Amino acid sequence: MNKKNALIGILALALLYVMPAFSQVDTLKGTKPEKFVTKHSAKIEGKVINYTATVGTLILRNEKDEPIAAFGYTAYTKDGETDLSKRPITFSYNGGPGSSSMWLHMGIMGPRRVVVNDPQPNGPAPYRIEDNNYSILDVSDVVMMDPVGTGLSRAVGKAKNTDFWGVDPDIRSVSQFIKNYVHENERWNSPKYLLGESYGTFRSAGVADYLQSSFGISVNGVVLVSNVLEIRTLAYNPGDDISYVVNFPTYAATAWYHNKLASKPASLDAFLVEVRKFCWGEYATALMQGDQLGAAERENILTKLVAYSGISKEYWDKANLRVNQPQFAQELLRSSSMEVGRLDSRYKGITTNVLSEYTSKDPQATDIAPAYISAFMHYYTTELKVSKDKTYNTSAYGLQGFNWDWKHKRSEGLFGDACPPTTAPDLLNAMTNNPRMKILVMNGIYDMATPFGATEYTFDHMGLNKTLKANVTQKYYEAGHMMYTHEASAAKFKKDVVEFIASTLK
Repeated sequence: MNKKNALIGILALALLYVMPAFSQVDTLKGTKPEKFVTKHSAKIEGKVINYTATVGTLILRNEKDEPIAAFGYTAYTKDGETDLSKRPITFSYNGGPGSSSMWLHMGIMGPRRVVVNDPQPNGPAPYRIEDNNYSILDVSDVVMMDPVGTGLSRAVGKAKNTDFWGVDPDIRSVSQFIKNYVHENERWNSPKYLLGESYGTFRSAGVADYLQSSFGISVNGVVLVSNVLEIRTLAYNPGDDISYVVNFPTYAATAWYHNKLASKPASLDAFLVEVRKFCWGEYATALMQGDQLGAAERENILTKLVAYSGISKEYWDKANLRVNQPQFAQELLRSSSMEVGRLDSRYKGITTNVLSEYTSKDPQATDIAPAYISAFMHYYTTELKVSKDKTYNTSAYGLQGFNWDWKHKRSEGLFGDACPPTTAPDLLNAMTNNPRMKILVMNGIYDMATPFGATEYTFDHMGLNKTLKANVTQKYYEAGHMMYTHEASAAKFKKDVVEFIASTLK
């Protein structure tokens, strides 16, 4: 402990003894809900939409009826809707875990969006904020949610932020907020949807099941944006080859985009069909053989890895046919002293160490973060009129004690929580108990954070019967993790979600 922290600790301890009444008052701090309400209009799909924006908090309570969290949100509700049983409502959040909803909020879901120069560098302010033609507010009310530790959300009373930082407590608190919001705003009879991105998809699988089993709330549909339900597919665990197999199609797409293939096919779609066939067949079989793989077969696999990835035979040989994501991102453009993005491999940035085995940063994340943060904070206080004394945490990273608890009961096999976490069983249970619930999966072709091959593998191994399998729709976008930064993909995103909602209302 440094001198400054030690002094703070001594002062805090002294206050406890000198003024004990203050500790009691402090446990009540933030235990009353807050609201900042404003009226607006935006032009969406050529029509003027009048709406109410509500920024606020709802108080979550434990089984003893004690306040445990002030849960922050921003709700957009279309004005003039008198029959709420016909008006859908979509609950939306980002992932991390530990991220606020700012990215989806200013990227695609809210009625206002920040315009970025995708995939070129954006530079410093000023940034342009405009009416979001791709918002779904014309067809559904939208509630942007910020899990505890992000946005305005904080633990209150005797609770601590750390109480909410884990797979299961996160599912519970998010579900409880949705139930509370539904009750507070008389939306019990409205069609309901979940739309999460990245870890938000992992969360959604658990929330869809928890809402139904604990609160009797069945959702009409779940939208999984940049999906991951099985952490195993991303982990590159020692001795487990699945990550190498399911990530490779995204490597191939990235090499195609950056013109690193010796013979570049004209059609990306046709190319990826061929690559998938290689991955699920020859490549997976070869890796499963381990050291028993024959020399001739190994040479054949090496030749195809080079042809599909744009990376040298020498590199693949040294890697023993197994290259992980940060290695690939560093190696593909090494000769030009560049590296490709993890969230969106169309992006590239200058590498600071051409000898490094792994990338040191994510070119997309470092480029667009200033635009999103600056635009959102400006919008939050000027247009939504949120008091400047309110601290909005864009993420929980860096907060005291932030450390995610990955244990999840449904993930457990014969060795308990030694297994990598997965919420695929939660989604399977939710779909089985609510066979009319539909799933829309949105995949970025150039997403190396949650690759589309991993999603395809997960849904092919969930054990869905044919009836339930028909409820799952997969869509693909020629962009990355945040596909909505790409203008054409943003338009497709809107179209796909609107059609999905309509299909669940019939």
